[in-house]
Amino acid sequence: MTTFVLVGESFTGGWLWKELADRLRESGAEVYPVTLTGMGESRGPAGPDTDLETHIHDLLQLIDRADLADAGELVLVGHGYGIHPVLGAADRRAERIARVVYLDAGMPRDGDRALKLVPDQAVRERLLLPAAGRGSDGGGMPPPTSPDAWQRWGSTAGVPSDALARLTRLAAPQPTGTLTRPLRLSGAAAKVPTSGVLCTGNGPTIAMVQALVGMGDPHLQALTDPSVTFFELHTGHWPMLSTPDELADVLLRAAAGEGHRLATAGDEPPPHLRPFLLDVPERRRERVGQVDLHLPDAAGEPRPAVVFVHGGPVPAGVGPTPRDWPGFVGHGRYVAGLGAVGVTVDHRLHDLSDYGRAAEDVAAAVELVRADPRVDADRVALWFFSAGGLLAADWLASPPPWLRCVAATYPVLAPLPNWGLTDSPFRPAAAVRTSERLPVVLTRVGRESPEIAATVEEFLTAAAGRAVPVEVIDVPHGHHGFETIDHTEEARRAVEQAVRSVLGHLRG
Repeated sequence: MTTFVLVGESFTGGWLWKELADRLRESGAEVYPVTLTGMGESRGPAGPDTDLETHIHDLLQLIDRADLADAGELVLVGHGYGIHPVLGAADRRAERIARVVYLDAGMPRDGDRALKLVPDQAVRERLLLPAAGRGSDGGGMPPPTSPDAWQRWGSTAGVPSDALARLTRLAAPQPTGTLTRPLRLSGAAAKVPTSGVLCTGNGPTIAMVQALVGMGDPHLQALTDPSVTFFELHTGHWPMLSTPDELADVLLRAAAGEGHRLATAGDEPPPHLRPFLLDVPERRRERVGQVDLHLPDAAGEPRPAVVFVHGGPVPAGVGPTPRDWPGFVGHGRYVAGLGAVGVTVDHRLHDLSDYGRAAEDVAAAVELVRADPRVDADRVALWFFSAGGLLAADWLASPPPWLRCVAATYPVLAPLPNWGLTDSPFRPAAAVRTSERLPVVLTRVGRESPEIAATVEEFLTAAAGRAVPVEVIDVPHGHHGFETIDHTEEARRAVEQAVRSVLGHLRG
């Protein structure tokens, strides 16, 4: 028999799991929905010393209970914040735990604070002050006070209105110390089998995780271990409220060791290192700092330039870096072969909190390019890819006169719900509402994730309202990253058409 211990997100207690617990018990499982100290009447109020260690101790007391000593396989489920006390307890009772389930949760490591997951930067900064001894915690982090406000803390897609009202009514303030005290792990928890349940309405898909693993981040290589499995639920951040039947099925399958396993690095290169879909000859390339210039063959008058901006996050320290990826090298060479300067840039989007400095890197690269005597400083286009699309916001909102065109390929044009960028200025779908009539060339793939596709539709609706001229190039059978994945005639035509359109705006 399987015994599930369910530990919820910030602000919540054991009441969060009622529907799910009923379904798991109907299957024959034992279920313990946990209310941690300070999160409900059954555990009493939070004191000034209530912190993450308190919540870990709560779980250890439960795990060590006599009636659980002879229980079947013990599965700990951590939802959002709940993964921090779950990992802390699993690290100290690893021999007792059959599996840890990350339910729409991050992957904290030793020394990480749960505060890192709080989406509101202003709240993060305020809570760090008392942690450093420079202020008062003010009674902890208050929960959202209205059903609509929960959207700032993760997608509420699929949650019935009555369940959202109950979430608002029963939510409790989150004790500050639970968010600011670092998680300490010895490494024992890393040996416990794990499953990740990804809620795609709130964040990444399995395909996105596989792509990140393929980039070579050493911290993610453990995800390819056979003891690690993954599931997707096509809902928001609260599946125990929106899809309890589906979640119950997933947890039972996870406990049985089922699920998708990520591919390890093999003989075939990862998608981002596969060949460019067009056969383009090599061109002269000059490297200046973090910028590469792919130059036309013939010297002469200054040429227009296309600056290609990669997406991410791309983990720091992995290689090759994006300007050496075949897709970006291929675009740079292709543009150079047509008489313009193709520019590729490495910027510092290593984490979702890095958009500010990535924007600085792009701006610096543009200035370097415009100052080059071989470039016509009055004819420049910026071309954004994937999550780099958010960096287009400032350029769309206030385009300089020398910016003749913005292009975007399979872009993300508004932050996804779990990215912690609720009030971010990097939101092209909003920036375009005040944009001048700057031409936009947008390449859209048919096999895009619904969450990213929704940001594109939001952008197109806003652009239409402002009468911004947007040329949409569709690749109906294309995937995200199609220029190195889909070597089809449809994909080749799309790249050729997009390049022709961008160069046409530069020369027109």
